[in-house]
Amino acid sequence: MIDDVLKFFRTLDSKDLRILTGIEIGMKNFEWVPLEEIRKYTKLNFDQLEYRLFKLYKSNIVVGTKTPYEGYQIYFDGYDALALNTFVKRGVVSAIGDEIGVGKESVVHEAIQEPELAIADPIPVIIKFHREGRTSFKRVKRVRDHLVDREHFSWIYAARLAAKREYDIMQTLYGKISIPKPLDHNRHAIVMAPAKGSILVKTRLLEPEWVLDEILSQIKIVYSEGIIHSDLSEYNIFVSDEGVEFIDWPQYVTVEHPHADELLERDVFNVLTHFRRKYNLEKDLDEVISQIKENV
Repeated sequence: MIDDVLKFFRTLDSKDLRILTGIEIGMKNFEWVPLEEIRKYTKLNFDQLEYRLFKLYKSNIVVGTKTPYEGYQIYFDGYDALALNTFVKRGVVSAIGDEIGVGKESVVHEAIQEPELAIADPIPVIIKFHREGRTSFKRVKRVRDHLVDREHFSWIYAARLAAKREYDIMQTLYGKISIPKPLDHNRHAIVMAPAKGSILVKTRLLEPEWVLDEILSQIKIVYSEGIIHSDLSEYNIFVSDEGVEFIDWPQYVTVEHPHADELLERDVFNVLTHFRRKYNLEKDLDEVISQIKENV
């Protein structure tokens, strides 16, 4: 839980953070990073290192094993602490608030960024912590194209790669389609502007036809950029008086993907099904797909 991270975060010093970084780096090559490898990276003597590792272990920042050798892994709380430390140093985040969203593969928190001018109000932002690999590596590999050819990877690798992938595509698409503004990225976390409005699944629309047309228009623009969201539904579309915004991009594919047509159809089907069930609006799936692909 991020609340536990925040309590412990204030007690971490540079040596603790170096230990966590050493374990993070070691997990590229080891399932359990040997104590000797951590010592080489941190240059701490064994007494200091074991004392600090025990403190981190008791706080669930790291996990350890004694068999077949003494080794350690960084835990999500520890990875959260490293990302937060970087964001604070960069001035991207100055305070973190309530959890506002949680799923199988991410946790989202409100946060604040200090304004450039002291007299200005703090700037609200969102931090999304990726959690890929927390449940099943096999399932994650099955649904993530960027992992299918990797024989060995840690959850750190899966979460970090997903966050970078999402941040990169948001940077590419921002300004061309309606998405929250991406602000920064570190490890498995992304800082972005809050999405405008409210999430579609929890919103009762006064003008559902207008909103549906806005969503389909955005899908067409995304497609014209050579991209398919591939996980689009009422759970990751925000609506406001200004229009719509799409979130959750780590599973995007390009139009050259071998299953591009199938994934586009699934996105559109999910959207049309929501509006048919909730507002009794009917649109022909094949006609909508044809309109999206027209002149592209």
